[in-house]
Amino acid sequence: MIIAGVDEVGRGCLAGKVVAAAVVLPDTHTIAGLADSKKLSPKKRELLAIQIKQQAVSWAIASASVEEIDQINILQASLLAMQRAVEKLAIYPDLVKADGREAPQVNCPVETIIGGDASVESISAASIIAKVARDKYMCELETQYPGFGFATHKGYPSKTHVQALQELGVSDVHRRSFKPVKTLLASSKIFNATHHLL
Repeated sequence: MIIAGVDEVGRGCLAGKVVAAAVVLPDTHTIAGLADSKKLSPKKRELLAIQIKQQAVSWAIASASVEEIDQINILQASLLAMQRAVEKLAIYPDLVKADGREAPQVNCPVETIIGGDASVESISAASIIAKVARDKYMCELETQYPGFGFATHKGYPSKTHVQALQELGVSDVHRRSFKPVKTLLASSKIFNATHHLL
């Protein structure tokens, strides 16, 4: 039976897309240290991501955009990203094991597992490669939107991020349906990249 683990990263962020990954691991692999990506150091995640991609039977990364998050809500966008990741796999699974309570809509049975990213190796693997991919994307946004600190907080609502939002205004990669962003938009705080770079 082909089993794919699937997970998403970036659900609680104020900015940036939500990223998901799906991974089919072989029955015998030599990847040591698979765990919830949030519990691993960035360096450890990157090393594991290389091993996962080398040893996986199949792996895929997909996302849902900021616009989609604002249109259909973050839960539905997360499930959409997970669905896209599964559909991108080179080998379609017989069963999907998904982290959390909600199941993405895919053409096979789905088993939802709360805390699956810490207890199921294929879900851990998915969470790791999704986290590495999303962190890289947020670091790229840092150069496009200077001053927000995306490379540091990765879009999560840290004190420095909220402070930067209040000072610089809302950029076009911020999720407008999220309360802190919505509140600032009501006061017409819009980030002007051209002006800020001058």
